[in-house]
Amino acid sequence: MQAETRVEDAKGIVASGHPETSLAAADILRAGGNAYDAVIAALCAACVVEPLLISLGGGGFLMAAPAAAEPVVYDFFSQTPSQKRPTAELDFYPIWADFGTDRQEFHIGMGSIAVPGVVAGIFAIHQDLGRLPLAEVLQPAISLARKGHAINKMQHYIVRILEPILRAEPAAFRLFESPSQPGELIKAGEILRNPDLAGAFEALLKSGPELLYGGEWGQQLAADSQAGGHLSLPDLAHYQVIRRQALQFEFGAYTCLINPPPSPGGGLIAFAMGLLEQSRPVGGIWGSHEHVTDLICAMRASSLARDRYGLQREVDEQAMATLLQAETLAEWRSGLTLHSLFSRGTSHISVADSAGNMASLTATNGEGSAYVLPGTGIMLNNMLGEEDLNPGGFHQWPANRRLSSMMSPLVVRGPSGFQLAMGSGGSNRIRSAITQVLLNRLHFKMPLDEAISAPRLHLEGKKLSMEPGLGAEIIATLQKQSQELSLEIHQWPEANLFFGGVHAVQIDASGQLSGVGDARRDGAVMIA
Repeated sequence: MQAETRVEDAKGIVASGHPETSLAAADILRAGGNAYDAVIAALCAACVVEPLLISLGGGGFLMAAPAAAEPVVYDFFSQTPSQKRPTAELDFYPIWADFGTDRQEFHIGMGSIAVPGVVAGIFAIHQDLGRLPLAEVLQPAISLARKGHAINKMQHYIVRILEPILRAEPAAFRLFESPSQPGELIKAGEILRNPDLAGAFEALLKSGPELLYGGEWGQQLAADSQAGGHLSLPDLAHYQVIRRQALQFEFGAYTCLINPPPSPGGGLIAFAMGLLEQSRPVGGIWGSHEHVTDLICAMRASSLARDRYGLQREVDEQAMATLLQAETLAEWRSGLTLHSLFSRGTSHISVADSAGNMASLTATNGEGSAYVLPGTGIMLNNMLGEEDLNPGGFHQWPANRRLSSMMSPLVVRGPSGFQLAMGSGGSNRIRSAITQVLLNRLHFKMPLDEAISAPRLHLEGKKLSMEPGLGAEIIATLQKQSQELSLEIHQWPEANLFFGGVHAVQIDASGQLSGVGDARRDGAVMIA
């Protein structure tokens, strides 16, 4: 979905994964709020209308690029607990999520919950960058939670995929129970209400973030965690939002600002883009054999580099600097061939305002732990049960550390005032989705809507997943090569949320304001 208007004719634009999320931000922009008020409003609305993707019990990142100040990354991602409960005592168990053409295992229960950061993030961002009173900014989300909204087809699809989590605990099921058929999960078109969540927002306005980080909510969560979880009251009380300097890399005439260490996602995207920029360079035609081969090679190289440079978990800044230096890129480029290289719930919000402030926010609840904080309507995260966040194996995480993430909200600045804010959901597919859209927009010069809608690939190990839309000749060549390389090719029947959801807004060199919401995740654009 795309919308365009002149900057001088609008107060701003937002792209997100749900119409109500975008509408909440647009309402705040119309009321005089800036991009940061709007992105907070959208985040809170998403907790209501995209509750299995984003929650007050989760974590995230904001890339803030103010027009008149230095860019800064707000890291409000989840933190590991300070102490580990013995594995035998944990409430920690697997479920299978069925995507229709693929299945993925996740782990849930009290033992999967990490320290949540969204609540702290909301207050920190508003304190530093907000313009309107927070009560006004949260009002759209409060209204949505109390009055309810109709479940759309995309959210119903996600409910179906995550049904095993929702049926794991009675409190989780009640949040998503059909109002017309008790005992069944809510269906598309039915109204989903969460009055407890409306009350939770109001309680936060009254008591502040301390309500969770040491107050009544925190005490309840710590007490409930005694039954098979890790969290303690000190874990919550010591949580802090971290403000970081953005990781910067160049691609042609463009400067890209992205999530820095200790999370590896931004650096791995910068590494892949550095390889692609000098690779032939990237074939002259989108969809050519050279383009597809270069893309697969860069994906594989970034995965191998993640292991070689120790970027699986907490990232050392020196290791990241080594990865991105010219000598390292040249070394990898020299061997960038297929033969030499072969031997998961997240949502994004992008906002631009008429003053040129850019906000790019990615947040997640994992898939949810199935634990609902009593009386709040808030399901807590399952970050400690996410395989993608625990590459060394479950229960191996270092204590009291910020979890690393592939989430990579970014802002691009180019010639003549060009700016682009974008990001994606999709777990390990985030970096492949962002890399492909960046390449489409910056190298192939596609319009933003085409750059996002173009078919995507994703390489995980030796499994190459492909959306339909590439030429038959390219697919035949890859299938022939797959036998020699022991590469398993999985062709999806249609574009799917598996491949991420890239929601983006941009200001081009002529002053045109535009936004695109990825149809794979029911993206929605709203102009204020």
